[in-house]
Amino acid sequence: MASPNSILIVEDDAEIGEYISLYLAGHDIQTKVVPNAQEMDAAFAAGPYDLLILDLNLPGEDGLSICRRVRSDKRIPIIILTAQSEDIDKILGLELGADDYIVKPFNSRELLARIRAVLRRSEAPNAVDARTMRQAYLFAGWRVDVLAREVVAPCGIKVAMTGAEFDLLHALCENPNRVLTREQLINMTHGPTSGPFERSIDVLISRLRQKIEADPKKPAFIQTVRSEGYIFSTQVARA
Repeated sequence: MASPNSILIVEDDAEIGEYISLYLAGHDIQTKVVPNAQEMDAAFAAGPYDLLILDLNLPGEDGLSICRRVRSDKRIPIIILTAQSEDIDKILGLELGADDYIVKPFNSRELLARIRAVLRRSEAPNAVDARTMRQAYLFAGWRVDVLAREVVAPCGIKVAMTGAEFDLLHALCENPNRVLTREQLINMTHGPTSGPFERSIDVLISRLRQKIEADPKKPAFIQTVRSEGYIFSTQVARA
């Protein structure tokens, strides 16, 4: 990951975009602000970015459509920053692959904390703690490579995961056959800056089941424990 970090902000309110840009510049984070999807595409074509901050109410292509499209072919972390505060909007944004969801008006320090948390989760392999450099988890033919942040299916095919999905699977692999509450999973994957929106874990669990379960509706690995949380019901070995 480049240093200082570089963030692309898609925000059609010029005043908000400038405010975020100036605030982050004071914390050694470079930004580029664009007002719509067309200029976002041009910015991506011109160079790489470490994170995308995305408004939902945009002229032309809306934010949810952009989120779906970007997630389909890029691994870049996405934070949705919007005035839409309904649970259904949050759930839909997370289901489409966003790593976090922040509601306007927002606290600048919280925004910075969440940006840093998302960036930490997507750090390049050479920034991983040396203690985990050779660490991988194996379960039922699956391989979860901590250094490369890759998940390989039993058939040998790499399964694409967002940063949040990978961190959730990593947390489950570290705690097999143990009931974990939603709050515990939030702390393990997002940290205390994520807020109390526990439904985000349910969304991530659903997304992860779609990728690793033979039948997501009848999961063999990630099982729901009513009124308690979830359990990763499989034997896990470290490699």
